[in-house]
Amino acid sequence: MHNDKYAIEYYELLKKDEKKYYEDYKDLVEKVNNSSAYYHGEPIPVTYQGFFYDKTAKADFQYMADMLMSITKKITKEYVENPEYRKHFRFSKELEELIVHDPGYDIPVPICRYDVFYRDRDEFKFVEFNTDGASAMNEDNTIGKIMLETKGMKEFSEKYHLENVEEIHRWAKDSVELYKKVKGKEKPNVAIVDHLEIGTSNEFEEFKKAYESLGVNCEIIDIRDLEYKDGKLQHKGYEIDLVYRRIVTVEFMNLYDELEEFRKAYLDNAFLMLGSFRSQIMHYKLTYKIFRLEDTKKILTDEENAFLEEHIPYTEEFAAEEDLEIVKKNKDNYIFKPLDAYASQGIYVGRDHSQEEFEKIAEEILGTGYIYQEYYDQYPLKVVEFDKEGKLQLNEFGAVVGMFIYNEQFVAPYTRIGQDNLISGARKYYTTPNIFIKENV
Repeated sequence: MHNDKYAIEYYELLKKDEKKYYEDYKDLVEKVNNSSAYYHGEPIPVTYQGFFYDKTAKADFQYMADMLMSITKKITKEYVENPEYRKHFRFSKELEELIVHDPGYDIPVPICRYDVFYRDRDEFKFVEFNTDGASAMNEDNTIGKIMLETKGMKEFSEKYHLENVEEIHRWAKDSVELYKKVKGKEKPNVAIVDHLEIGTSNEFEEFKKAYESLGVNCEIIDIRDLEYKDGKLQHKGYEIDLVYRRIVTVEFMNLYDELEEFRKAYLDNAFLMLGSFRSQIMHYKLTYKIFRLEDTKKILTDEENAFLEEHIPYTEEFAAEEDLEIVKKNKDNYIFKPLDAYASQGIYVGRDHSQEEFEKIAEEILGTGYIYQEYYDQYPLKVVEFDKEGKLQLNEFGAVVGMFIYNEQFVAPYTRIGQDNLISGARKYYTTPNIFIKENV
């Protein structure tokens, strides 16, 4: 793990004056608590270190992105063109219509955060594909900026060049450039669209500022409040050219009957939407099983098939009595996930439960829209941590590295660490913001 080399060096630096750095760590926590880095109304927990990565790790992440984007294009093309292949996904006719519709550009997933257990170029396992609704850019950048101002990081920067790679302005710029490429218009009217009872408002405000810094108009709008008039998607007279979609597809479909005007405008190509409904193909948990079907293998290269075999956990739909018996006999080897959920909702890890508890859960969810997936131990990541008494430690944590990918290019990692069997915002964890390291010249 590339992080560990730098974490050990950083730890040795901090050991020289633990008291000074502990007081500085408490100041860091206070600043984060008073920032916009909140999740579900709670401040983001942090330790005194970011996720260190260098040019070698960055190249690894771009390699993964290249492979997945190539696979995504081929699978999406097959879905759109082959009605028989579509049957493997079992999407509703309503959703199928939205996915098949041409969004006006050829990138199936223009923005995503693909979560991975990562050690190096050869050892990694993907655990989650977040497409529409991918979030946490504000969290990563806000904490990263504050962390780079700490005494520890400033002194570490005397040896290395440290950068928290910017993610919010980058997406605003990339999305406007994609719009210009497709539509030829320099400055679109942008709408950040979500079901605002659920969406992450602090982050939306930061994206709005980023768009406005480019000289374009931007509004944050609840998708239920949009109207289709005179050939334009509108909100209170504001005519929308570009929609940055943050509402996840499952929430959109839950509101389907309320969104007739939005759907008509989309199917009439009255606006450009990033991302399109085609991103649902990769977000959908059953796709992990579909990767291994012969109908998929035949449209991919040998290298792509080997990539999926090696780096995607074995996945099956949890639907038959046979599946129930398999997981009962091997509870510690499996994790249950809903077919189409997000934010770690409804996930059950075998290792978190007694045999009796797990069997009860399994019997209750059998045939209700779940997959069971091979459980993998996370690769340990070395991170400095202060205990409650201010004692400095270098501990090992499990880590989920979220790869932000914009327009098929890796941008930066968003990393959460913890010591539970599942790491997410729904459990005890730390956010370790991206810290890109280069040798000082």
